[in-house]
Amino acid sequence: MQITAIYPGTFDPITHGHTDIARRAAMLFDRVIVAIAASPTKAPIFSLEERVKLAEIALADIPKVEVCGFDCLLAEFATQAKANVLVRGLRAVSDFEYEFQLAGMNRTLIPAIETIFLTPSTQYTYISSSLVREIAFLGGPVKDFVHPEVLAALSSKVR
Repeated sequence: MQITAIYPGTFDPITHGHTDIARRAAMLFDRVIVAIAASPTKAPIFSLEERVKLAEIALADIPKVEVCGFDCLLAEFATQAKANVLVRGLRAVSDFEYEFQLAGMNRTLIPAIETIFLTPSTQYTYISSSLVREIAFLGGPVKDFVHPEVLAALSSKVR
């Protein structure tokens, strides 16, 4: 049986922490879909199309990983993709409560799909998209946190 995992998120922007989780998931599953949510209520700085393109670039070297955008309920997307697993990243204990609540909700909505949590490499545990955006908007250096193409796109957004 082929196991398809979905790694969902807003990825605004995709960071080295995200790519690390995708890489780890690709070692565990036959197929990994990095599912980029439209998330209009979060008011992302990049459009869905831009986030998909940047993720494709940042993840291009990882076999078994594909990128898709979606604008529906994750449960609907996961069912359409015939996913078996949802992958969620945990950076710190502070992430756990929200992720645990989300896993419970997803288990209710899509009981056939299991949620697993992966932790990033130590050097990425403090990186988050929101911190990267904030540092970039305040003129700070973010080159160590994102792929060079993401850095260029982010730089053009904050000018």
